[in-house]
Amino acid sequence: QVQLVESGGGLVQAGGSLRLSCAASGRAFSSYAMNWFRQAPGKAREFVAYISWSGDSTYYAASVKGRFTISRDNAKNTVYLQMNNAKPEDTAVYYCRLGNLEVWGQGTLVTVSS
Repeated sequence: QVQLVESGGGLVQAGGSLRLSCAASGRAFSSYAMNWFRQAPGKAREFVAYISWSGDSTYYAASVKGRFTISRDNAKNTVYLQMNNAKPEDTAVYYCRLGNLEVWGQGTLVTVSS
């Protein structure tokens, strides 16, 4: 019923910036909190960032706090992850998640070169 599509991944230099997008369809987007997760090769999927349904509350993993910013545009049914000062350890497939449901997109690969 709901579909999430991540985009914006690619190759970025260490210290550079990248903006990821997650577009939702098939469900009332503004009614749900959204999350970003990531999974590096050989590693478990880990939490990255959270944003409330209204966008007035956010929370970040310690590893990205101060560097990443999550935001949303409910009119466009889209959540964003602005990655600044990227580090090689940020290399992973990034996924968005609808609330606490087991609904994931296909992921978008971010590679940070040293």
